[in-house]
Amino acid sequence: MTVPRIATALSLLGAALILYVGISYLIAPEATAPGFGLPAWPSGDAVAFLNLKGVRDAVSGLVILALLATKQRFALGVTLLVTALVPVGDMITVLSWNGSTAAAFGVHGFTAVVVALTGILLIRERRTASDQRVAVAA
Repeated sequence: MTVPRIATALSLLGAALILYVGISYLIAPEATAPGFGLPAWPSGDAVAFLNLKGVRDAVSGLVILALLATKQRFALGVTLLVTALVPVGDMITVLSWNGSTAAAFGVHGFTAVVVALTGILLIRERRTASDQRVAVAA
């Protein structure tokens, strides 16, 4: 399997997973929230904050799909590198609030690594293509 295919597969998988998470937070936030890793969740009207997370996650998935659909692979790579900071922030938040260490590293930390790796693969595609054009021209 070539690097572009791996990067595309990881991008599509990431988009599908984050869309699923986002939609889950919008449809059933109280059922979805415990998997995040924090020890307590908002109650009453404060549950609306979970919907904000759902919107953020769903939009993240749509951004990935939009950049793939428009063949903006380098831009997607840069976007994913920056976006990898979101699960890093989530991991730090879970750890700072005495949440589940397993969820912090196993869910959020792992997600950050995979998102960043996918971004790197997409960015390297451009460099590899440039290197090949230079080699052919020489």
